[in-house]
Amino acid sequence: MPQPATSQWDFGGELFPKEATRRVFSVSELTADIRRLLERSLGQLWVAGEITNCRAQGSGHVYFTLKDAAAQISCVLFRGDPVANRTALQDGQKVILKGELTVYEPRGQYQLHVLAIEPQGLGALQAAFEKLKQKLAAEGLFAPERKRPLPRYPQRIGLITSPTGAALRDVLHAVQRRHPALIIILVPCAVQGPGAAAEIAAAMALLNQWSQRPGRRLDAILLTRGGGSLEDLWAFNEEAVARAIVESAVPVVSAVGHEIDFTISDFAADVRAATPTAGAEILTEGAFAAVRWMAEVQERMAEAVRRRVASEQRHLGQLSQRLRAAHPRRLLNRQLQRLDDLQAALTRSIRRELQQRQLAARHLGLRLGRLRPSRLLALRREELARQRDRLRERIRNRLRCLRQQCDALGTRLRLLGPEQVLARGYSITLDAHSGTVIRAARQTRLGQKLKTRLQSGEVQSVVEGKDPIK
Repeated sequence: MPQPATSQWDFGGELFPKEATRRVFSVSELTADIRRLLERSLGQLWVAGEITNCRAQGSGHVYFTLKDAAAQISCVLFRGDPVANRTALQDGQKVILKGELTVYEPRGQYQLHVLAIEPQGLGALQAAFEKLKQKLAAEGLFAPERKRPLPRYPQRIGLITSPTGAALRDVLHAVQRRHPALIIILVPCAVQGPGAAAEIAAAMALLNQWSQRPGRRLDAILLTRGGGSLEDLWAFNEEAVARAIVESAVPVVSAVGHEIDFTISDFAADVRAATPTAGAEILTEGAFAAVRWMAEVQERMAEAVRRRVASEQRHLGQLSQRLRAAHPRRLLNRQLQRLDDLQAALTRSIRRELQQRQLAARHLGLRLGRLRPSRLLALRREELARQRDRLRERIRNRLRCLRQQCDALGTRLRLLGPEQVLARGYSITLDAHSGTVIRAARQTRLGQKLKTRLQSGEVQSVVEGKDPIK
């Protein structure tokens, strides 16, 4: 039976063939798989090498590179790991590290997570550095008395550095900002790698030869490059570079690496700068300070001129005021004003005197009217009548008060009288002849006649005997 014809788009009911199906990893998945594979297959291991590019972060973690002659690996020591010998993590130090190989996924970089440190001794480069440093110091190449001072206002300097490095940009930027008139003679050379030391020494000799020509004198030479590891800066630790610096007839400023980096060229140079920018600032400090001083002097002069102008203006104003005060017209105006004041005062005085006279006349008229005999007599009669009425009223009031006081005293007298005492059942005993009140038995004698007064009537008695109780 014939098969039906198929088109070129017929895939047997599937849009894509099965052999086209594949697994696609994301970068994160692939990196995570690699990390898990490394951690499972290698686990913890020991690695020996030389430390370089060691840096401690503010977080407390330490990052560095472990290298040998043919390769290098990134390492990290976290702050929280209890690892001894942390002080052994220094550039040039040979160590044996125990750690776990892992992958830092954000950068896709494998690294060694350090768990233990065993110092192995100084690296070859560090040892060579110390040996050359001691040798040159013994020869007196680093002696302070050999150092030459830099000119205060350099006009032309030589610059030895890489033409493509960041150090050149930093130096040019600092010079443009602080001393744009400074002439820079650039001698480009390699600052890293094989042959770099020879190029630096040759550039130093070339600038000295150029400076000896008439009209081409150099005031200083700036030898510089940016930061890096000990290997990156090694060209500046070569003996040829140190001797070229010492033999230079022109003062040399060495500005190699960062602030923490020290090279042989720093010790041999007349002045050491922490960074390329700092080297440029040292050479331009005189001119920059002079410009700043000129600006300050200009500002002080302007301020002095402003103060002097203000003082003269105040003095001129005072003179003008004194001139106006001493002008004859001003004196005449004051006299005219004084005349007006006196005229006004005289008018007020006359008016006031007239008013006082009128008031006095009116008072005299009133007094004269009051002094007429008939009117005065009538007033006296009215006053006499008022006094008579007041006297009578006072007499009545006085009599009323006296009666009230008499009644009150009578009432008190009655209350305190003997009749009131006798009415309460008491009696009064008196001597029958003298009428003396007997208050105690000792006042009596046998045969004495007594009289006892009661509320109603009297009783006569004779003393026949006494009570022995006294």
